[in-house]
Amino acid sequence: MDPTTDNAGSTGDPGSARASLEALRAEIAKAVVGQDAAVTGLVVALLCRGHVLLEGVPGVAKTLLVRALASALELDTKRVQFTPDLMPSDITGSLVYDSRSAEFSFQPGPVFTNLLLADEINRTPPKTQSSLLEAMEERQVTVDGTPRALPDPFLVAATQNPVEYEGTYPLPEAQLDRFLLKLTVPLPSRQHEIDVLTRHAEGFNPRDLRAAGVRPVAGPAELAAARAAVAKTTVSPEITAYVVDICRATRDSPSLTLGVSPRGATALLSTARAWAWLTGRDYVIPDDVKALALPTLRHRVQLRPEAEMEGVTADSVISAILTHVPVPR
Repeated sequence: MDPTTDNAGSTGDPGSARASLEALRAEIAKAVVGQDAAVTGLVVALLCRGHVLLEGVPGVAKTLLVRALASALELDTKRVQFTPDLMPSDITGSLVYDSRSAEFSFQPGPVFTNLLLADEINRTPPKTQSSLLEAMEERQVTVDGTPRALPDPFLVAATQNPVEYEGTYPLPEAQLDRFLLKLTVPLPSRQHEIDVLTRHAEGFNPRDLRAAGVRPVAGPAELAAARAAVAKTTVSPEITAYVVDICRATRDSPSLTLGVSPRGATALLSTARAWAWLTGRDYVIPDDVKALALPTLRHRVQLRPEAEMEGVTADSVISAILTHVPVPR
């Protein structure tokens, strides 16, 4: 399929799927400047059927990024602004009484979509945060004892502000572990910021992505073909052992009170396979593991208070481990 055309009539060929997903960067760049790493992370999460935690200060285009991705993939998207008074039923949906039929009917919540943007997820109490757990893990929502399947693909992209903690409810470790990746959305470079302002001066409207030229370059067929190809990506026993050694090293680190669990090791193997396929290989090499180690593991470890006071970060600990764990040849 030509990645510059609509995806109607696609055959779902793996090679065509890779070309289409590679075209996402150029398409999203029409709306979002300089966030290639975050775009790649979101694509990896879609390939692995995972979810993403986006962390960045307000105003760095986190919401626009998810909307542009959904538009370029021709997927449905909904946004929920998390607030202290938000109830679980506001997300999952609820039973509504119909006086005409004298029966209760289910009114789906915003979670019934392909890409759910959970904005400022740490601003709502744990009861509401936990309402997403079943949706993220089981791909379904249970209301009044009846499970209801969510659409496929389904991805939760949750955002949080890393510098403002007043009135927030930090996500517990169990829920953080449900996110496949934690992506940091940095402030733009000087040139990128100039580009952003220039676009706005020329009439760019972030609420009208069609006018900005963002068009569908892939769809469910390409995504399904890509996922099937990723599942066939070869992982040697040496690479599997390398992933295990990295994760076990976090459990022995003197700077950490909590290391990476076996679920985290599985996640790292999955993201490395997706990255290997995206870069054009059908086998995983150590560089694939290293490339995805930080976003896959940084939210699955917990620093000791004394290490945090000394300026140690999760990223610095994981980076040090990557330099010390022997790389398979």
